Amino acid sequence: MITKEDIRSLLEDALPLVNLDSEFLFSELDSLEVTTILMMLSEKYDIVLEAEDATPKNLKTLESLAALVEKKLGEKE
Repeated sequence: MITKEDIRSLLEDALPLVNLDSEFLFSELDSLEVTTILMMLSEKYDIVLEAEDATPKNLKTLESLAALVEKKLGEKE
């Protein structure tokens, strides 16, 4: 199971100016940061994340990002 701490450890060095504990993470992100998140998660977990996955719901919190990764991993099986 992917946890928010897994996501935090992956992203905190790449996104040092982003408050990863925000109640609405999406509002903290610019387009480059969204792209960085999608690329890093795709590479780390060997999943395909598309622009359509970059929704406010999926990028709301670290928990929602972990849930997105879990969902994509489940689709691979």
